[in-house]
Amino acid sequence: MKSVVAEDGKICVIDHTIPTVKSGFLLIKTLHSVISPGTELSMLSSSQGKTVSLGYSAVGRIIDCGEGTDPFYKGELVACYGAPYVKHSEYLLVPKTLCCSVPAGVQPREAALAGLGAIAIHALRLANLQFGESVVVAGLGVLGQLIAQISNSVAYQVIPYEINEGRANLFQSITGLNTYTSIEDLAVEIKEKTNGNGADAVMLCAGGGKSELTNESLKWLRDRGKVVIVGDIEPHFNRQLMFAKEAQILISRAGGPGRYDPVYEKSAQDYPYGFIRWTEGRNIEEYLRLILEKRIKVKSYLQHSVIFQEIHEAYEELKEKNSDVLTKVIDYNLIEEKTG
Repeated sequence: MKSVVAEDGKICVIDHTIPTVKSGFLLIKTLHSVISPGTELSMLSSSQGKTVSLGYSAVGRIIDCGEGTDPFYKGELVACYGAPYVKHSEYLLVPKTLCCSVPAGVQPREAALAGLGAIAIHALRLANLQFGESVVVAGLGVLGQLIAQISNSVAYQVIPYEINEGRANLFQSITGLNTYTSIEDLAVEIKEKTNGNGADAVMLCAGGGKSELTNESLKWLRDRGKVVIVGDIEPHFNRQLMFAKEAQILISRAGGPGRYDPVYEKSAQDYPYGFIRWTEGRNIEEYLRLILEKRIKVKSYLQHSVIFQEIHEAYEELKEKNSDVLTKVIDYNLIEEKTG
């Protein structure tokens, strides 16, 4: 089977043997996986002297079930999330806790975004907003777009910001929400929408390491408001600004409780529902529900398909800072057509 890796700062396609199913795991033949530009380009740039698998969000059909994986069954369509189990690879061996059945009515390509959907949902759970509160979403890459759409679907007052006009226009066309491309216009809107009090939360979804958005976000907040770091931004905040508002700075780590826990992932042991309501697996399921009920729309993000033979060009395009392309979908069912 073929997989995409970062090796010495370059994109490579390598061959592996198909894994053998084991207890608690599902063997999946991948239909689509989605490139997450922020995470994967960062991994690419830091891959000198090593080989790193890329990707973490995919959809496919189960071809074999390990013991203890009921109610999953062979042939079932499932969304799955979480490296190192989920990656850009033709076959995946994934613990059952990181898989969710795709309901009829959700297209496979939409389901392939489930990993990013879980990350967006978990970030909003960390913000702990109440009905009617205001949230600034700064950065409308694919993750920021999902966070802003989900926020809008649950009736938060969403104030979106993105310097790339193409991305801003895309979000505005999907949601009908005014989307701001200058900090000055954004500040005016925050003041008007919050009666001068400031936003309840700011979701920092932009990338690029050090950013002026960190300290700007403190200016946008209300007293005792929250900043949630979701994107690849260094948390350099001015202490005086933080102190003046007693601001909370939170960092969102991936898709929810269970992430990086070997008991939950490697041993495929779920957390008790009554104690941990929203695990990373249950956040995947919630993303699929939002798609099924048409509370969010993602088809516009999934217009660009690639196969392994085009993978180098795909990453090069995603590197372009002014690109309107949010992500690329790797289509595995096209491999044989293009190479046969």
